[in-house]
Amino acid sequence: MTTRTSWAHNPAAKKLMEEIEAKRALPAAGRGASRRQFFKMTGLAGAGLVIGMAGACSKQNGAVAASDGQAADFNPYVQITPAGVIRIFAKNPEIGQGVKTSLPMIVAEELDAKWEDVEVVQSEIDESRYGPQFAGGSLSTPMNWDRLRQAGAIAKAMLIAAAAAEWDVAASECSARDSAVHHEASGKSLSYGALAEAAAKGPVPAADAVKLKDRSDYRLLGKRITGVDNEAIVTGRPLFGIDQTVPGMVYATYVKCPAVGGRPATVNIEEVKARPGVIDVFTIDGDGDPLSVMPGVAIVAKSTWAAFAARRALNVEWDESDASKDSTSASDEAAMTRATQAPDSTVESFGDVEAGFSGAAKTIEASYAYAFVSHAQLEPENTLAHYKEDGALEIWSPTQTPQGAVDLAAKVAGVEPEKVTLHQTRIGGGFGRRLMNDYVAEAVAITKRVGKPVKLQWTREDDMQHDFYRPGGYHFFKGGLDGDGRLAAWRNHFVTFSGDGESPITAGDIGKGVFPGELAGNYKVERSLLDWNIPSGWWRAPSSCTIAFATQCFAHELAVAAGRDHKEFLLEIMGEPRWLKEGDPGVMNTGRAAAVINLACEKASWGKTMPSGRGLGLAFYFSHQGHFAEVAEVSVSDDKAVTVHKVWVAADIGPVINMSGAENQCEGSVMDGLSTMMGLEVNFENGRALETNFDRYPIMRMRHAPEVDVHFIQSDFPPTGAGEPALPPLAPAVANAIFAATGYRVRQLPLSRSGYRFA
Repeated sequence: MTTRTSWAHNPAAKKLMEEIEAKRALPAAGRGASRRQFFKMTGLAGAGLVIGMAGACSKQNGAVAASDGQAADFNPYVQITPAGVIRIFAKNPEIGQGVKTSLPMIVAEELDAKWEDVEVVQSEIDESRYGPQFAGGSLSTPMNWDRLRQAGAIAKAMLIAAAAAEWDVAASECSARDSAVHHEASGKSLSYGALAEAAAKGPVPAADAVKLKDRSDYRLLGKRITGVDNEAIVTGRPLFGIDQTVPGMVYATYVKCPAVGGRPATVNIEEVKARPGVIDVFTIDGDGDPLSVMPGVAIVAKSTWAAFAARRALNVEWDESDASKDSTSASDEAAMTRATQAPDSTVESFGDVEAGFSGAAKTIEASYAYAFVSHAQLEPENTLAHYKEDGALEIWSPTQTPQGAVDLAAKVAGVEPEKVTLHQTRIGGGFGRRLMNDYVAEAVAITKRVGKPVKLQWTREDDMQHDFYRPGGYHFFKGGLDGDGRLAAWRNHFVTFSGDGESPITAGDIGKGVFPGELAGNYKVERSLLDWNIPSGWWRAPSSCTIAFATQCFAHELAVAAGRDHKEFLLEIMGEPRWLKEGDPGVMNTGRAAAVINLACEKASWGKTMPSGRGLGLAFYFSHQGHFAEVAEVSVSDDKAVTVHKVWVAADIGPVINMSGAENQCEGSVMDGLSTMMGLEVNFENGRALETNFDRYPIMRMRHAPEVDVHFIQSDFPPTGAGEPALPPLAPAVANAIFAATGYRVRQLPLSRSGYRFA
């Protein structure tokens, strides 16, 4: 087998993973660079006052201020034109998580700008000027929080200074609100537009010299603000990658072996070339890396329809001598065998687990399993690429990692990254799939061959057959309880999947801060790896999205075995309020955990009497710096028809930036989590995915959507995103509710494996 992949084989992917993990581990104060220097900029269209930053985002980590009327090579954050337009630049990809709205809101709050005056502009992609630009890890907010606040506060300070000079008064006598500076004593006011040019002539205050607002003074943050692209989306404007067109472009589809690692042996190229609208058909050897260009057959045509129609006539005999032979059924059997053997390694250990079990009054053992799943985002993979005669490469793509896409495209085209221009489009869903840029690489390989702008479009089957799947896994638990029903010991033998001896997605975090960890006193996580060749990847709330189901359901099993209320059992484990690692938001705070557990239970009237066949289930999980607890109310019929009536979500993600966006992410996480846990799985035989479209991958229907009631604790801790940490508690909350309603314990996902279905 020669096509196994790990992140180490792809420098761009490896670099991204390292950056995400490094940023997640840093305290909030350390996520900006130590040299955060803001500067005035000149040369942008509309002029006026433009504030940009150097140092933190510059490869040279220190730039020279603009002079002689020329624009310095800084990244702009905010521009205020003499006409009163306030442009705020959104640097990160918008994938539906709302950052194109929420990040500019942070600037606007400190600027005291009227939101109606703000025009949001998607920034260009340039790592040397903007630093990391990606959508992943729920990191957009924590990585940019301080920096964006300072940008807005600096611009406001400069506007106030300009107004004070105009009125010959002290700046301390002036205040700003609603896009204007006011002098209360005289009743005078000037708009930001009227002050923009004068402000641009003044000095730039140091970032640490400006006063940032207290949360109690926020007038914009925490409100419900509609997305800046909403009108364009509902009116069908061309925002997404799939919408992009350029003059003279042609259309392409790319066909790869259904089993990763196969390559075309014989192809009826001439027959397909003769099809209506077909321009060319050719094979591509590729580089054998699933993260780049795998061997396949390209069909180039005058329209997407013509390319897809010709594809149906394509007849390929695949050489599968080096292709994956992975099998889900075989891995299920292998996992059961590995559970009886010594583990490969110990990931994390606290206390003395064996002594804990020896002294336990009661021990419980259980095994949990979950399937591989696809990302199944709404917009299938696509990219428009144009390799030009001068060697320049221009790309339009819905990628979560645009800078990684630039590097990969340059490598495939054989040009320097400076020759590549990538236009960031809005993304029609990704959930981690578009952290990889294989579709960009394929489009580049095709456009270089044909010498024209090429729009590559994948089919739904391509998307699901060549995904980087969320890996399945198996957990073999043993728990111990003392004579008072308290947790005395916890062991988890985790069996997961490997490529080249690694399991970069699920195994990396299994022992790091995973509940209950050191709170159990005696705790051990062990790991064994099953050989696997089909690529896996990040899927919404990586690792946590599956581990939470297993750990939180087993915690409920222990509470039931102890004859304890689940809420009280969890709170007892949390103990006194404290950081598990002081000052590190990447680990749990037990006080914040207890607060969301109490809030969710309060809103759900935890402990209320339920009718027969109906129950409440609780789960807590900490991930991506977010503390979340969820309670689900579920009823189950005698024939296993499930109705999830309502889900209560309690969250502490620090100060909420956009209440509308945060609620949306929590509601979406509940829907996504419920849809996935109920019936979604991808199985493999002979290296092939068996579920390749929605006829065999039943996404939840609208009629099955529960009511979702979301509540936030508006704390003063550094903020984080909500798109990922809201998902993990859903599955265990529903599974625990099924037990409360029926007395039957769910230990595998999807629920359809156990005969459950939506009512």
